[in-house]
Amino acid sequence: MTGYDLIDEAVLDAPPDVVWDALLAEFRGGARWWVPANTFVAASGSPDEVGGEVRVTVHTKGVDKGGPKLRFTSRTTAVEVGRRLSVEYVDGVFRGPSDFLLEPLDGGRRTKIGMHFRGRPHGWLKVLAKVADIGAEHSKATSAAFVALGDVLAKERVR
Repeated sequence: MTGYDLIDEAVLDAPPDVVWDALLAEFRGGARWWVPANTFVAASGSPDEVGGEVRVTVHTKGVDKGGPKLRFTSRTTAVEVGRRLSVEYVDGVFRGPSDFLLEPLDGGRRTKIGMHFRGRPHGWLKVLAKVADIGAEHSKATSAAFVALGDVLAKERVR
């Protein structure tokens, strides 16, 4: 069975608590920095509480641009506030775990953010995964989202 074991990381010029808050805001539906690739809607509970569920939509051509939509649900499995958010994909086109990790750098002035994605395609995505490099697309979108997050946080610092 096709599966992915991907790690995407970026260093952001913001402290971990600010990055943590931005990550949670996005998972609650903020649509500030993971768009146009992904949108999130809190489905039940809170994304920073074990058992909280978030519905994820991957917009393969961008939000409102048509194209296939990859939909799945993540359930929070572990939380270390400001450091780690672990989820399990439990419904939709992916199954498996992922971790969002934050590491303070430079005395807490900067943060390394990482996503360790270990999802497996499910349903119709298993067929698509035979002809499309889903892993490369995932890393491309995640890396772009982390750059956008850095840009959003930089603009907020200027205010």
